[in-house]
Amino acid sequence: MGFWKDETCEYCSGLIVEKRVTLHRKVKGNYVLIESVPAGVCNQCGTRYYAANVLKTIEESIRGRRKTEREVLVPVYSL
Repeated sequence: MGFWKDETCEYCSGLIVEKRVTLHRKVKGNYVLIESVPAGVCNQCGTRYYAANVLKTIEESIRGRRKTEREVLVPVYSL
């Protein structure tokens, strides 16, 4: 039994399923990736939902309170 069992999307009433997602955010001019984030994802519209404890861990990560696992070089293109 998962956290999102029998929950529905507030926007389209689709079923919310548990998935692991990757977040990408720009923080103080730098891009940050957070991998393997547990989320509830609507199977119709794709809206993501996060539990409060997950949001707290994301915030701690973004503020630099958690150690990074690795760093990657990201190519940048301009058109």
